[in-house]
Amino acid sequence: MITQVHPPQPVRIGALAPLTRPGWVEAGRHLLAGLELAVGEVNDTGGIGGRPLELMVRDTAADPRRAEAAVDELAQLGVAAVAGEYHSVVARAAATRADALGLPFLCSSAVLDALTEEPTEWVARLSPPQSHGWRIYADFLLGAGHGRIAVATEPSVYWASGVHILRDHLAPRGGTVVELDARALTPAAVCDALVDHRATALLLLVGFPEPAVSLVRSVRRDQRLTGVMIGAPAGQPEFAEWATRLGGDSAAIPFLRYLPRRLGPLGARVATALRERLSEAPSFVAFEGYDTITVLADVLRTHGTDRARIAASWPHVAVEGARGQIRFSRAPGISVWQSARTPVQVVDRDPAEPGRFRVRHAG
Repeated sequence: MITQVHPPQPVRIGALAPLTRPGWVEAGRHLLAGLELAVGEVNDTGGIGGRPLELMVRDTAADPRRAEAAVDELAQLGVAAVAGEYHSVVARAAATRADALGLPFLCSSAVLDALTEEPTEWVARLSPPQSHGWRIYADFLLGAGHGRIAVATEPSVYWASGVHILRDHLAPRGGTVVELDARALTPAAVCDALVDHRATALLLLVGFPEPAVSLVRSVRRDQRLTGVMIGAPAGQPEFAEWATRLGGDSAAIPFLRYLPRRLGPLGARVATALRERLSEAPSFVAFEGYDTITVLADVLRTHGTDRARIAASWPHVAVEGARGQIRFSRAPGISVWQSARTPVQVVDRDPAEPGRFRVRHAG
């Protein structure tokens, strides 16, 4: 008699990413590349107790309702946990749904402080909270001599939160923030408002490619605004599409990036592998994807696939990621388990070589 040997059942992880418009497709592609690279490495080294790790990828397309539906579906399909997502408002919807279902969710890249309305044990996050990163960005602005800040905004909980953080941090230090409604004002009208308010910096808290591209071009071509710095704290200039669309205008626009000044041996190896996979330099989002699976694989090997045990493991995580040591803790005002040591930089593209990044400030 021939005994059939059945392959071991995979351990399934749900993966959320914006892979179609209006989501930021390039960010989703980098996030997925990091997730997939790490899954491949886990499986090459024996998987999870001999069982292969399998990603079940769902496209959120920057739609919160689509993310909620994906979490529902993935929970029914028996995933051990959900990972990923780039857009903060979408991640908040996914986190809230995961919390309600008792499904562990490790958020890779979204920064909104209030990822859930109430404190939860089910959700952990790798990226730093918005209040931390944007305060560092505000310190950079002040250090560079920018106290009169204009922000071009569109309606979003994420953008509104950013404005609030900037105002709260800058006001006690003599800085001012004026909001310009990017829906109501043309790019030319935004330029006029910058002159009227004597702003020295314009921050783009708007969608990409539009209206961000038109705003950059208009400000850069207005001779009245030659001394005005353009900034994009949310990180749009990190991706190649920014440089492709804006050319020389893409440079000298500082943004937040979550990478250390120097990668260690693991980070350097991961950077090489990601570059090969993406056929371009990996963004910090790709590293976030890689580190997400690194954490989940360690948790699954140590604590098993039971959802409650996974969620209970967040405070005990101590893993070497591509960007350094990863641990989670509770932070005041943050409703989820928060990675405690994520590096934060303010970076821009070098005007002399837009394909090269300059670190302007670190916190």
